[in-house]
Amino acid sequence: MKKILSLILVLVICAGACLSFTSCEDKADFTVGICQLMEHDSLDQATQGFIDALKEEIEKAGKTVSVDTQVAGEATLCTTVINTFTAKNVDLIMANATPALLAAANATTTIPVLGTSVTDYNDTFSGSIPANVTGTSDAVPFDEQAKMMIDTLGLISGDKVGVLYCTNESNSLIQYNAVKALFEAEGIVVEAYTFSETTELQALVTSAAGACKAIYVPSDNTVAQNDTVVGTICQEKNVPVFTSYGGAVCYASLAIDYYQLGKETGKMAADILLGNKAVSDIDIMTLTPTVVYNKELCAKLGITVPEN
Repeated sequence: MKKILSLILVLVICAGACLSFTSCEDKADFTVGICQLMEHDSLDQATQGFIDALKEEIEKAGKTVSVDTQVAGEATLCTTVINTFTAKNVDLIMANATPALLAAANATTTIPVLGTSVTDYNDTFSGSIPANVTGTSDAVPFDEQAKMMIDTLGLISGDKVGVLYCTNESNSLIQYNAVKALFEAEGIVVEAYTFSETTELQALVTSAAGACKAIYVPSDNTVAQNDTVVGTICQEKNVPVFTSYGGAVCYASLAIDYYQLGKETGKMAADILLGNKAVSDIDIMTLTPTVVYNKELCAKLGITVPEN
């Protein structure tokens, strides 16, 4: 009787374990690790778009995929997240934002790595993109963004535009240099307002709003995560904010749809996993941006939204 009871107990324990751990079930055909730099609307949308498209394409092929999504929280922790993926030997890594992409590319040369929400792959890798890396870019035409600000606000020579970005993000510097050259060609004064810690942001934005006719924010993840601070201060001082990524605090933008950006990345991932394409067959993709005006914010400053 004792042996029977012991056997029953073992079976109960095993059954409970199988309910708790997927290892007792049939494993998915593919495993994908997602490293997202931090939480904010644009990156969240890109991740969701990636997952939705990936699962849809994999399921169409009659296969299954297991997705492990991890948010690093800050750049220095991306390596820790990526190392867990390489230790598990996942089939593919999606890196959402430049620090995540760099961490993934430094950690493996054999696992396919797809980036998204990355502005310039060539600059990120000093002109030599690793063979196992491709993905989508959130780059937008900076000349058209600058022209939108000039035309919308009627900026003239001598007016001052502040560019707000975090010095820890290399892509932000690329964008600053681009718009600086474009504005200065029109005689508009450009000043960089930079920070490395978010504790500096409130004082910095207050200073920028007091000195500039408008504020431009590139696709900077740290600013985007804290853009309510930027919006609140600038609205109090009646200074319009233009961003490269859109968002609720932006008066007008020429920006991409980050959910769609993620979807395109997910389709790439499915092609690689299903063996339809190799990483080397897939070029870095950019999306066509769309013009968006925030009519409520524009109305507060008397900015006329074009009829078209």
